[in-house]
Amino acid sequence: MSAIHLKPIVSDFYAQKIQSLHDEKVKVNKRKLELYGGAYDTDDHGFICFEDFTFTPEYLPGKNRIEGPKNVGENIGRLFSELPVYIHKDSALAGAWAGIFKKWCNGGMNPDDFPAEIKAVHQKYHMISSGIGGMNHLGPDMNIALREGYPGLLNKVRFYRTFNNPADTGFYDGEEAVVLGILEYIRRHAAYARELAAAETDIQYRKNYNRIAQTCENLLAGPPATFLEACQLIAVFQCIDRTYFHGGALSQLDELLRPFYERDIKAGILSDEEAVWILASLFYNDTHYSQIGGQTPDGSRDLTSRMSYLILEAVHLLKIPYNLAVRVYPGMDEGLLRRSLEYIMEDGSGPDFSCATGIEEGYCKQGHPRELARMRAKVGCNWVALPGIEYPLQDVTRLNMGWPFVIALDEIMEEGEPSLDKLWNRFEYHLAQMVQCIKDGYDFHYETVSDIAPEIVLNLFCHGPIERGLNAAQGGVDIINLNVDGIALATIADSFAAIEQRVVNEKRLSWDEMYAAVKNNFEGAENIRLMLKNIPRFGSPESLARNWAKKISTTYTDLVNSSPTPKHHLRVVPGLFSHGDIYMHGADLPATPNGRKAGEPISHSSEPDPGFASGLTSFSPTLKSNAVAMVQPGLGNSAPLHLDIDADMVNRHGGIDALVALIKTHDEMGGTLINLNCITKDRIKRAHEDPDSEPDLLVRVTGYSAFFASLTKDYRQQIVDRYLTDEA
Repeated sequence: MSAIHLKPIVSDFYAQKIQSLHDEKVKVNKRKLELYGGAYDTDDHGFICFEDFTFTPEYLPGKNRIEGPKNVGENIGRLFSELPVYIHKDSALAGAWAGIFKKWCNGGMNPDDFPAEIKAVHQKYHMISSGIGGMNHLGPDMNIALREGYPGLLNKVRFYRTFNNPADTGFYDGEEAVVLGILEYIRRHAAYARELAAAETDIQYRKNYNRIAQTCENLLAGPPATFLEACQLIAVFQCIDRTYFHGGALSQLDELLRPFYERDIKAGILSDEEAVWILASLFYNDTHYSQIGGQTPDGSRDLTSRMSYLILEAVHLLKIPYNLAVRVYPGMDEGLLRRSLEYIMEDGSGPDFSCATGIEEGYCKQGHPRELARMRAKVGCNWVALPGIEYPLQDVTRLNMGWPFVIALDEIMEEGEPSLDKLWNRFEYHLAQMVQCIKDGYDFHYETVSDIAPEIVLNLFCHGPIERGLNAAQGGVDIINLNVDGIALATIADSFAAIEQRVVNEKRLSWDEMYAAVKNNFEGAENIRLMLKNIPRFGSPESLARNWAKKISTTYTDLVNSSPTPKHHLRVVPGLFSHGDIYMHGADLPATPNGRKAGEPISHSSEPDPGFASGLTSFSPTLKSNAVAMVQPGLGNSAPLHLDIDADMVNRHGGIDALVALIKTHDEMGGTLINLNCITKDRIKRAHEDPDSEPDLLVRVTGYSAFFASLTKDYRQQIVDRYLTDEA
């Protein structure tokens, strides 16, 4: 075992500080649940409740929302300069997220802004996640900030305003206001830390407060010079990015921090255990998405370093929600994969696994070089992006394939003489209409979002926007790849298969009998519902549903990929990801022939429905992995695999060795992302029935991590339903 793999020895002094941060997070989470009606179905974030804080926005004359880069920037900058200060006594860092700016300011785009023709299609197909007006879903390059520092970013904005000399300086005025607000935010934390130090009687706490103050003061003067200063700079970014439209992408965290760590270790001013504490403080600050591991653009060197392992150790000891990914690729440092899995087996949850083969090969199919594809980092719930040079707008656009199916079935039954060919042709037609509407909407988004809701924070951390005076969403960065995620794949594949098996092949039902049962929501027809449901479903080897799922995925992918947006010729790239919104998107969807009743949830992402492996003797995680790999769109965007596995089953079937093999195989098959929970089925069921009994049980939900107890009953149920056991 090399030195980078050794587990750091963390003394009681630092272990107690990290435990204190854990305990405070649980306490804060309890208060958060009280304020939000007992549940909160998203990332935990760095939430600290400042219940008495208020902010009054300043709108332009005649406007009822902040709008335009100057007005947006001035309001956001002023908000940053007024946000409450926060330092936890056992943290190495200052700052906390106080809430999204829309809590205090009316801003952003809404459906009233959309053209009438787009709204009409949205209404017809119940398109509630169109992507228009979507914000923040791009990855920053934090090396810009680490190299320039916040004062350097201010100088950069001022330089390019003079250099470009635009007739309208609003873009630069807004960006300058944002940076000035950030600097004031840092200055106020420096002053607050000095105040705490002056009032502190404990010498160790006083020393820490003074060090935080000095760190903030150094960041006011220039770029970070130490590991602590680099982490503090990132913590400040997390606070401001989270505040403006809920941003949450970070970058390749181990590589960002490695040079600072190595310099400090060499200089004798940092130890591994102190680095672990500082990292734990950073993860306590917020749950921004980041990646460790991977390889250099030319493929000559693995990026795994001592820093990668220290990051793993920090999140393992802290045991609060965090969003960290390990990059998986052939020839990777297997020790990093095994250490991650050891901690997942011990903690129940942990990092997810970003699969390089599918991500990189798919990106190359778009015409990008392999060297660029290797640079894409997993920095979102399900998505990857090139740090600072790509605008992908991932994870904000959903295309519910349930609606074109339902409408198609109604049409062929009304016309008479139904057939599978007719059903498929009508389904494909309506699916194409939805795809075209997404593309039309993205043209509208491109034309309007920069005026209504510019990427005023992330522009500062990208290559191009400040230099060009252009918002990242409108030509500021070099690559625009707009994402759309298809959903309800298994719902529709199983519906086609049920009709083919029970109506067409076996003739146990007529078209009219099947349709009447579905239209009546299976009232008085439970036998028909069970007959339709109990077929070999998607995920079952050689099933009819398997072939339908592949056909649907391929058709959807071709429709999206076959043409750019009609007006601005922007590339749109398909993915398959539902987030946790399977209840929301199923709420108004009528019953479907797979036995699903009206209003019930749709299927997850690219996955088989729960219970697909019932009665099969094969290892169900492998079956699920194979199914998800088979339907990947294959163009570099994620179609994730959620593996919620009974820990007892894992141990019976090979333990960590089995998981290593499963993850590597899924990568080799072209998979893109694996989200993994390993908890005993009995424990997850007990926690579901009595959430208060497990207040700090961690789970990975759909790419993001959360306290299981903080989720609504429906969100907890979908995790329970996904759990795979020997009985499947």
